[in-house]
Parts: sequence; C-alpha cells; structure tokens
Amino acid sequence: MVSDSTAIIRARDVMHKGMLVIDGMATAKEAAAQMRSQKTRCLLVQKRHVDDAWGIVVVQDLIKGVIIAGRSPSEVHVYEIMSKPVITVPADMDIRYVARLIYRAGIRRAPVEDGGEIIGMISLSSLILENEFF
Repeated sequence: MVSDSTAIIRARDVMHKGMLVIDGMATAKEAAAQMRSQKTRCLLVQKRHVDDAWGIVVVQDLIKGVIIAGRSPSEVHVYEIMSKPVITVPADMDIRYVARLIYRAGIRRAPVEDGGEIIGMISLSSLILENEFF
C-alpha cells in the first residue's frame, strides 16, 4: 500500500513485464490466434528498421478492420489495421503523469520504453485494478 505522497511510483513498478510482438505482414487471423493463445488484448507490431516506429494492434482494430468491414481475417494484414506510431511511456515516468498521458490521448494502454526498447505494457485499468492506490 502506498501512503499519500511519500513514494513516487514509476511506470516500471506497475507495468506488465514483456510484450508480445507480431510482424506487420501477419494476417488478422494470425494476430487473433496469438491474442487468444496468449490471453492478451494487444500485440506490439515490430519495427521494420531501426528508424521505424512501433505499431500496436488491439482487439478493437480487429473488430473494426475485419468484422465490421466485412473482410476476411485471412486476407487482412496487421499493418492495414494497426495504429502507428504508438504512444510510449518512459519507464521512469511517475504514474500520475502516465495516467494523465494515457487518459488524455484517449487510449487504454501504452508500451513502456527504456533505452529505446519496449520492456512492458501499462494500462489505465491495471493502475486501479492491480495496484493499491486507493
């Protein structure tokens, strides 16, 4: 339990460690299968080269880009439905600012970055449901 303002809690303290990655050329069907098998709602989309940006594909992307659009999951590539670039959060950022950034950006989750590498994922719901801030 955290007392009122004695300790600064950083993104790295509350993130889910690791991140599941998929290639942008994979199909929506492959992405859904990976999400299902790993019990996750999002996948980080690999950079194509060092200067490229990370992408992210979430369940809502599959619903909007495949089901609602009436397309075949085997014919839709991840790069067609993903969000890119991704808003990332520095690992040492105070969670008060993390929550504000994610909330104001209108997203539910963000990859946590440390030294240019993605080391985990943080979500608004995990800040409340998986930690004792209240």
